Amino acid sequence: MPWPLIAAAPPRGGSRLSAALAPWLAVLPIALISVIPVLVVVSSLVNPDRETWDHLWQYELPEVLGNSFWLVLGVGLGVTVLGVSLAWLTATCHFPGRAFFNWALLLPLALPAYVTAFVWLGLLDFSGPLATWLRETHGILRLPPIRSRGGVILVMSLAFYPYVYLTARVAFQGQGRRLMEAAQSLGLSRQAAFWRVALPMARPGIVAGLMLALMETLADFGTVAVFNYNTFTTSIYKAWFSLFSLPAASQLASLLIFFVLIVALLEYQSRARRSYAVSTRAASTPGRIRLRGWRAALALAWCGVVFTLAFALPAGQILAWAAGVWAADFDARYLQFAWHSLLLSGLGALLVGGLAMTLAYAQRLHPTPAMRVTARLSTLGYALPGAVLAVGFFIPVAWLDNLLIDHLGFAGQTLGGTLVVMLLAYCTRFLAVSFGPVESGLTRVSRSVDEAAQSLGVVGARRLWRIHLPMLRVSMLSAAALTFVDLMKELPITLMTRPFGWDTLAVRVFEMTSEGEWERAALPAAAIALVGLLPVVFLMRNTEHAHT
Repeated sequence: MPWPLIAAAPPRGGSRLSAALAPWLAVLPIALISVIPVLVVVSSLVNPDRETWDHLWQYELPEVLGNSFWLVLGVGLGVTVLGVSLAWLTATCHFPGRAFFNWALLLPLALPAYVTAFVWLGLLDFSGPLATWLRETHGILRLPPIRSRGGVILVMSLAFYPYVYLTARVAFQGQGRRLMEAAQSLGLSRQAAFWRVALPMARPGIVAGLMLALMETLADFGTVAVFNYNTFTTSIYKAWFSLFSLPAASQLASLLIFFVLIVALLEYQSRARRSYAVSTRAASTPGRIRLRGWRAALALAWCGVVFTLAFALPAGQILAWAAGVWAADFDARYLQFAWHSLLLSGLGALLVGGLAMTLAYAQRLHPTPAMRVTARLSTLGYALPGAVLAVGFFIPVAWLDNLLIDHLGFAGQTLGGTLVVMLLAYCTRFLAVSFGPVESGLTRVSRSVDEAAQSLGVVGARRLWRIHLPMLRVSMLSAAALTFVDLMKELPITLMTRPFGWDTLAVRVFEMTSEGEWERAALPAAAIALVGLLPVVFLMRNTEHAHT
């Protein structure tokens, strides 16, 4: 594991300079892993290929830019309406079924968006079971087309609203009832108090969840590929694997990086120099608004409809399809798919966890502004789509392979198409997922604990191993579970960088849905969804314990 390097105490009489450099020697390589692919992709704009750009401007960019804009706008509105309304009802109101929906509305996180997408396509296509039942029983010959911009926005809103729901619910719970009572005592109605007081005060939490949802929207490949909806990620994939033009893929990826950075900067500027603090006394006030009559029925119906459409119906259909094809389709290949998925996810989770611990511990040992900036650069990859990172890693790896072939006489690829490239891209993409829980856990360990351990002679690597790691057990388990399941669901990096023959469950889902084989895609999708319940359980337990 890499973290003992930064934890080791300097020898007696050793140089203070060496002790100060040790954390940097551990952290800088981690930052480079994240920064290099971004620089490689962006550098493709320094010497653009005119023919490539003419082709992109004529055939790709107008459609890609328009589709991406409407997708971000539509999903942003969708997840905000769904997430905020559901969070307000479960956090501040009391109605029949609230206790169930409080945690059940997080369950769509267990389903990858591309799985929800192919289920709805399979249900609502002309030959699907729902469309067939409506024709035979009610004479409804046509349904609104699901293969449309509205269909993509609807499916992605149902898949990503839990990000906003989770953060908004925490924000509403932190306000307490007294804030609303104070607003109403000043003459505001309950509805006006929500719009003018509670909602603006919850804005940081809502925006944080919205940014996660939008980043996932921009990074998504599987859902838009299933719907044949052309965005940056699908164009990057086609440029690389259909046009065999790595320069075109790189230049499209560089534009997507700028798109992501603009969204992040707008969000930062929108909440700069504003205060959203709530007094501890107000935040601790217990009690919920009791809904009665038609209001309680409406709240129950709204939560039930969203839960059914986002999780219950897709999950039930996946299990039904999987049971139908189990006997005919399950064979040794699926054991290989599962083994590849588990191996990659396990190795990736261990590696990402080790790097996250190294980064967080170096920041604790050397808490300077420069170290904090370096740590943030190291976690930049989570804001970047997997297709961008795949291109950013493939270009330098291909250059190194050519160097080895031309000057050292190596035969064929040495680095390209190996697990090493996949794992490096995984580390860049998901380091932030592990770093957050680990950093949060370390901040809860008081400095007095370090001082007490030092007074007893427990320093360096021994202090990390005997004191900090046991105290961080829950944080590291949470980080490992979240990373493991994210890696199980990850598609674009795996699809674009995997070694030949290294198909995973996610790749199998993509291949079957590309051929319209919805039932056969259900078996690997069910396995991914079952594993996806792990982080949801962690999230439910942690958020519930935080407010009990």
